[in-house]
Amino acid sequence: MSEAPAVSRRLLLGGAVATGALTAGVTAAAPGAAAATGREPRRRPGQKSMIGVPFEPHRTVRVAVIGLGNRGGGMITGWAAVPGCTVTAVCDIRADRARAAADRLEAKGEPRPAAYGGSADAYAKMLRRDDIDLVYVATPWEFHHEHGRAALLSGRHAVVELPVATELDELWDLIDTSERTRRHLLLSENCSYGRNELAMLRMAHDGLFGEITNGHGGYCHDLRELLFSDTYYTDSWRRLWHTRSTASLYPMHGLAPIAAAMDINRGDRMTTLRATATAPKGLADYRARFMPRDHPSWKETYINGDLITCLIDTHRGRVLRAEHEVSSPRPYSRINTLAGSRGIVEDYAGPSPTGARVYLEPDHAGHSWRDFADYRKEYDHWLWRKVGDDAANNGGHGGMDYVLQWRIVQSMRAGLVPDFDVYDSATWCSAVPLSAASLARGGRPVEVPDFTRGAWSARRPGLDSEPTDMPPVG
Repeated sequence: MSEAPAVSRRLLLGGAVATGALTAGVTAAAPGAAAATGREPRRRPGQKSMIGVPFEPHRTVRVAVIGLGNRGGGMITGWAAVPGCTVTAVCDIRADRARAAADRLEAKGEPRPAAYGGSADAYAKMLRRDDIDLVYVATPWEFHHEHGRAALLSGRHAVVELPVATELDELWDLIDTSERTRRHLLLSENCSYGRNELAMLRMAHDGLFGEITNGHGGYCHDLRELLFSDTYYTDSWRRLWHTRSTASLYPMHGLAPIAAAMDINRGDRMTTLRATATAPKGLADYRARFMPRDHPSWKETYINGDLITCLIDTHRGRVLRAEHEVSSPRPYSRINTLAGSRGIVEDYAGPSPTGARVYLEPDHAGHSWRDFADYRKEYDHWLWRKVGDDAANNGGHGGMDYVLQWRIVQSMRAGLVPDFDVYDSATWCSAVPLSAASLARGGRPVEVPDFTRGAWSARRPGLDSEPTDMPPVG
């Protein structure tokens, strides 16, 4: 929330400074061996897992928002549009943004939320209110741990934008705080609710791909123009991460859906991660061609590779490939590939209106890709059948923002177990510090912590949920 956050040594995840034995909380190991994360920290006396814990039923879900930049400001209308949900308070360090967000909701006929701002601790004042059930955090990455933890400690559930934290000790702290407060903290992973992703998940669970062997996902999005914008990312916070870190900063949009299809933390778990990085050429090249010499970016040195690739092994012998690429000229892709002993599906790859193609035995032969459309129709998730017509009208990214919001509110109002939890959120986000650790050690593997503390092997429900209704309003 601060305008110009100081860069602590803890934020320097790799890059020029990551040459010592310790990086991102991962202990150095002998050459050729996986780096050891050490034993998972023990729970404190009386602390219990949040796996399978339902939300307490809410007649109305009252949401408070921290961070009203492009993402937070764009999501507030979606929260207000969900039946049985209201935005009661909004907060941003820039008080004018908070007032503008309140004005926007009021202009749409919604109750005017209380507005907080003007200081870095304004969110703490907001959290003293007694009319908040859920806190939505959409601040820059370096503040996610602080704001998510504060929400839990105030007795509220939290939904935090990607990543929920950037360091291993912060991820463990959020898990422990969630367990101690008995409040859920969830990654705001809208892509887990993408229409193609959910159909692929259901196809995998129905055995169409046979035994799953590998999957690919990531975030490949040319952000150069936005990264150099003087207004889009406040104080250029996102571009500055490329001067601080050599890491896969944001792979979760593709990684999370593929992990869900592989039942990670529900019968399988990630065990090791190794990362590679290309040279950092894209941002400097874009600056040289398009930015005037008096632009502040000319004082910056970019150290993060244009393409960071993580190869992740699982207990059951599967391999996930997760990519992060935002500083190269390329069309948008989350990759979304799932393959097994009887077939494969690839998203962002075909001429179909769905954007996906498929090849499955025994349905297909002749080494020719087929249209994904019929399979998506057959395996369309019940959430899209129920709210898909309204989704695009109430949220961005093709409607999956609203599907995420609708499902969280429905789960809270109906007293359901969330589709994914703090352990899933930590697992997906651990690619950030673990990739930094691997790159600092020349790409050697590092161990992925078991954030579930042994509960990963048990089968349990997830995103492939049973159809349920939104409780009536009133």
